Amino acid sequence: MSSNSNDLVRQHTHDIELGVSDVLQRHITRHVVPAKPVSQRRLDFEHKRPRILREMMAEATGVFFYVFPGIASVASFTLATTNPVAAEIGVPIFGSLFQIGWAFAIGIAFAIITCAPVSGGHFNPAITICFAIWEGFPWKKVPHYIFSQIFGAFMAGMMLMACYWPEIQAAKAIDISQHGTTVYNGGVASILCVFPNADQTNQGYLFFMEFFVDSYIGIVIWACLDRANPFVSPQSVPFTIGIAYAVMVWGFAGNTISTNLARDLGTRIVAAIFFGKEAFTASNSYSWISILVNIPATIFATGYYEFLIRDSLQKIQQGHAEHKEGEEGLHRHISRVTGVDVANQAWDSNRGAMNSAEGVREKQF
Repeated sequence: MSSNSNDLVRQHTHDIELGVSDVLQRHITRHVVPAKPVSQRRLDFEHKRPRILREMMAEATGVFFYVFPGIASVASFTLATTNPVAAEIGVPIFGSLFQIGWAFAIGIAFAIITCAPVSGGHFNPAITICFAIWEGFPWKKVPHYIFSQIFGAFMAGMMLMACYWPEIQAAKAIDISQHGTTVYNGGVASILCVFPNADQTNQGYLFFMEFFVDSYIGIVIWACLDRANPFVSPQSVPFTIGIAYAVMVWGFAGNTISTNLARDLGTRIVAAIFFGKEAFTASNSYSWISILVNIPATIFATGYYEFLIRDSLQKIQQGHAEHKEGEEGLHRHISRVTGVDVANQAWDSNRGAMNSAEGVREKQF
């Protein structure tokens, strides 16, 4: 029996372990559906869509993809105390800070993979502002992006409330009966947005912690976006940024961190709708720290990278940027740094090459 016949026999008898790669490859090849041709009607429709609308929807969707799995993980962990199943199999199975960190990390990766090709994948008002400061992102688009990011987080919060409504109502009743409020760290309102621990009454300390954590994440993000960085490929960027966020969650979420204006403000509005204005006023109005600190922290982090770490010459040499004054400006810079007139050196090299070629021709003839 031929090899092809043996393969067919193995397929019919489900005994394919000897030729798995070959069989599966042929199977996939036989069942590939050709791509549907793109119609002119489709192209016309896509061309008529406003560019800014696509970018806004991508930013809102990306933030939703990042926030929703994160707060859903927080919900499963927090609401385990009101789940009757937890009494039988144990509360820890419903989650931990480790699980929550990974939920946010993978959510960030999915957000970048899904939406960054359209909008650039900011998903954070502080990053949008930093792009405007350092990378020439149009300032006129900044308000549109920030609004979309907050809206995406708001929709994530609303969707979570819809998914967990019975459990949240049960937990709310317990919180009110035992604590008189739902707005505290560990309370049902903290599923949506963060609140400091009961012993964290020093807002200077909370400011410092938030500033440091957000700066750490900001530097990693800016390093990942540095096109001259040889250690980060485009494929690894979503997961690298996500893990940087997760690391800070694992280290500091127990001490209260926010990290993102949109992620906090959007869900905090939802918390205020369902649990009252205490969502903004609790803990001596801590909310201003969780909402606003990440902007100056991220500006500081990206400035730190731009002034102390960035190598723009390497970026130019790799073809990812060009000198503002063109080749002449680049030659002048290299001449000042090396003490060598690059233009004259290039001319001398060309002239030497021509003289050598002329000498070869003379010998030939």
